Amino acid sequence: MKATDMVDPFIFLLFVISGAAAGWLGVDLLPELLLIQVNSVESLRIVTAGFGIFFGLLAGFFFQQLRISLMQQVRTMPTDLLVSRAVGLILGLLVANLLLSPILLLPLPWEVVFLKPLSAILSNIFFGVLGYNLAEVHGRTLLRLFNPTSTEALLVADGILTPASAKIIDTSVIIDGRLKGLLACGLLEGQIIISQSVIDELHQLADSGNGDKREKGRRGLKLLKALRDTYGRRLVINSTRYEGQGADEKLLKLTSDTSGTLLTTDYNLTQIAQVQELKVINLSELVIALRPEVRPGDALNLKIVREGKGIAQGVGYLEDGTMVVVEGASRKIGERLPITVTGALQTPTGRLIFAKWDY
Repeated sequence: MKATDMVDPFIFLLFVISGAAAGWLGVDLLPELLLIQVNSVESLRIVTAGFGIFFGLLAGFFFQQLRISLMQQVRTMPTDLLVSRAVGLILGLLVANLLLSPILLLPLPWEVVFLKPLSAILSNIFFGVLGYNLAEVHGRTLLRLFNPTSTEALLVADGILTPASAKIIDTSVIIDGRLKGLLACGLLEGQIIISQSVIDELHQLADSGNGDKREKGRRGLKLLKALRDTYGRRLVINSTRYEGQGADEKLLKLTSDTSGTLLTTDYNLTQIAQVQELKVINLSELVIALRPEVRPGDALNLKIVREGKGIAQGVGYLEDGTMVVVEGASRKIGERLPITVTGALQTPTGRLIFAKWDY
């Protein structure tokens, strides 16, 4: 049995024992007038211990869910944010205990002695959460205290430089193959996070009976291996297994948890991410934005590769893959013709250029 499988039963056992002990010993804190009216103090102890066990089980269940949630956040959280939040939590607890010292030394009557542990619990929770939240907002300023000579830390702390967010890679981008070029050109900053669901999807494609899907899956896995060899620790495999239907839903949860930027070529996934107010970069839209501007009246020299759908239309392609429909060039397939751009149309799948043959 793994050590992680023994944690949950141990948590429940600890809370059950604590609840039973609190119920059993709590009878001693009841007023004497009330205890006199009880026929059997031992029976009362058993009843209160039973209630203590019940509430201990409830507390253990909520603590277990909190532990699972925290572990998921720790696995997916960037290292600098994790360190800053830990420092904020420690500073908050330190302030709480410094303020508590005078209160705990005060002599209090037996009737209100419970105020000491109560104030300790409340103050630690309040200042701990306060320090945690402050670190989430100003965490990089805290890191600046540990490394004040770092130029990047100074710029980030002063708000001049925006820290690079992690990039969450979709399966479509890996299969597309242009991720390697984007990284080589330095267009993508920050860590590159590959979800376990994406690797599983590529593995399913690589084992598919369909030849095209099998080739895509193998090409994607080969690309990931090449990126791992080139960029080393910058490429991170996130092993968190999120609940949800399909890789897209799991990618959205990972993007939300890491506050990263989703990189995809899927139009529908882009729209869903924007609805959920997540950061997303659509590679197809990026390619369109980087295309050279072609305006009506520009003269080009274009090779006609096939016939168009319209009468006497020929079709050619620019170097960036933009399709150009040329009027009157249907019989010039395979030839390079001088053309003049007459117009352009932006479609959901890309840009379409219209031109005429200068004959």
